[in-house]
Amino acid sequence: MRRYEITDQQWQLIAHLLPGKEGDVGVTAADNRLFINAILWIGRSGAPWRDLPERFGLWNSVYHRFRRWAKEGVWQAVFEALQDPDLEWLMIDSTVVRAHQHASGQKKTIRPANAQANRWAGGPGRRSDTKIHAAVDAPGNPLRIILTVGQRADCTQAEWLVADYEPGAVLADRGYDTDAFVDLLDGRQIEVVIPAKKNRLQQRAIDKNLYKDRNKVERFFNKLNRTAEAAVSSRGHSL
Repeated sequence: MRRYEITDQQWQLIAHLLPGKEGDVGVTAADNRLFINAILWIGRSGAPWRDLPERFGLWNSVYHRFRRWAKEGVWQAVFEALQDPDLEWLMIDSTVVRAHQHASGQKKTIRPANAQANRWAGGPGRRSDTKIHAAVDAPGNPLRIILTVGQRADCTQAEWLVADYEPGAVLADRGYDTDAFVDLLDGRQIEVVIPAKKNRLQQRAIDKNLYKDRNKVERFFNKLNRTAEAAVSSRGHSL
């Protein structure tokens, strides 16, 4: 087996979840495993699509198939089927991915006096930035990821991050302390481990020892950042 390729045991777990298998309507895909290996090679190596080895077929065909499966929800179905989360508690958070300086469009002559300060002092994200909202289970394994524009408030995605899950507790920072979200968790009998905002008249008591475990979602984002940096570095060397 070559580097980055899926093992026989792993293949048995997902083969029946993929379109084009024997018995499906339409053309039977004889190369599903080869295609999965191609995607793994791209993801693990961080190389551009054009550098895909010839043994996987035409890079452009592989890319368009990858896109088609994404639009049809194939990848999402596979991820959900393979999940076996530990829902003793669930942690949610977000991070902003800064866009390249040229992604914001033409420079405007008039800008708010505090725009630059906001950008670097943790203020509202720019429209050209992307915010990643994520939920992870008790060991820190990712369960759900939502992408929004950079300036979208964390609390707007809270309900969607925990939808369909029934954890014993939800851990989050003050950005998620809203009446609507707290009431939602209380109504589902989920422990709220979210520090109250300082302007609340009645402060909420939380399990501080449990709250320390929230660093697992932060470590998840750190892994994403390291993976992205490695991919960018790899692509730079391949030019």
